[in-house]
Amino acid sequence: MIPTYMKYVTLYFLLFFSFCLSQEVSNEVIAYKDIKAELDTIWGMEQTPIRQRDAARRKHGIDSEQFQKYQKIYKKNHAINEKKVKEILDTYGWPTQETRGERGNWTLCNVLQHSDNTVRIHYLPMMKQAVKDGRLEARFLVRAEDRIATEKGELQLYGGQMKYYPETKSFNVWPVYDPANIDKRRAALGLEPIAPFLKRRFDFDWNLEEQLKRTAEFEQEKNKN
Repeated sequence: MIPTYMKYVTLYFLLFFSFCLSQEVSNEVIAYKDIKAELDTIWGMEQTPIRQRDAARRKHGIDSEQFQKYQKIYKKNHAINEKKVKEILDTYGWPTQETRGERGNWTLCNVLQHSDNTVRIHYLPMMKQAVKDGRLEARFLVRAEDRIATEKGELQLYGGQMKYYPETKSFNVWPVYDPANIDKRRAALGLEPIAPFLKRRFDFDWNLEEQLKRTAEFEQEKNKN
């Protein structure tokens, strides 16, 4: 038979363990509920200097002191935001709409988009699963896929990435794979045609003939190397 005092000791440890477990769950739930507030803070830190930087670029140019000032603030804030976003995703996976809020996906994806390629590639499988689970819109996924391709020096598929070309001092679409069929690829994912998208998003006029030529030149140059 088990001595009476051993029964009490066993009961004590069981109760203590249960209490600790309940506290862990409680703390985790509270932290999970705080995701929306955290993402709202991240949004402001990430987007405010970007808006100020872009306004400075339009008014003073990309080489101006004003542009560099806000670019420096943005980079400092982004390092903090990236750490927080990685912590959220590594701990909980892709949050539900209820926990992330209406703007949560924009915030998460913008921070990942502004990170380097190793970070984007690392979280790409999670993004793909989130799309399958209905937690993330496909437009965010293709944006990341295009950015990964451009960083690798490859043709993008959906046309969402622009690049500043110093030689012409202007922005243009990073060369696209098979430009003639880009709208078919976009439609398959529920995305609007490329021309209205670029006009609305970047005030850029899509010209198929120009993009066909740019893609051909890009491929020729890549084949040389």
